[in-house]
Amino acid sequence: MAAPMRKPADLRKAEIIATVLALADRIGPDRVTTGAVALAVGVTQAALFRHFPTKAAMWQAVADHVAEQLSLAWDSALSETTGPTQRLRALLHAQLGQIAATPALPTLLFSRELNVENEALRGIFRGRLASFHSLLIDEIRQGQAAGLLRTDVQPADAAALLTSLIQGVAIRWTLGARDFPLVDEGLRLLDVQLRLLSAKET
Repeated sequence: MAAPMRKPADLRKAEIIATVLALADRIGPDRVTTGAVALAVGVTQAALFRHFPTKAAMWQAVADHVAEQLSLAWDSALSETTGPTQRLRALLHAQLGQIAATPALPTLLFSRELNVENEALRGIFRGRLASFHSLLIDEIRQGQAAGLLRTDVQPADAAALLTSLIQGVAIRWTLGARDFPLVDEGLRLLDVQLRLLSAKET
């Protein structure tokens, strides 16, 4: 009997990354082991280590993948909309959509794996969050300059409110067994927040 064909390295790495995220969602990031990943993928741990020599390297590849997907989603959101408030809405829509597509993200951000055991992983996520915060600040400043958003709120503070909105609704969605549509609820609350930040009385 012929031996099963090996998958190309890039395809196998992508499969491993997807499996790590699926396991992190199902059992929690801190319980994901290389043994569990290898079993789920259907390879030996030795084969897994040929692609990622350490558990930390495996997690870094996961973080790099997530960071790339976030950046692509933000770039697409900004390129397809005009006007600062529309771009703010598009950015939050993109971020919420990425969380819905990768449900492990909220728990990963608060995991021991991220906050205690893996400094490189923490740095990647911190950098992505800072980039998102900066994008929000830029659009808020433009909204203020255009007379659309109130100017008595610092752009950084308004951006913090919007990132907190995302984190809050994502945590509620996660703890509530995902019993409501994450994107719809996040955008509903965003509309409330934008009314509060609006320069015009409604």
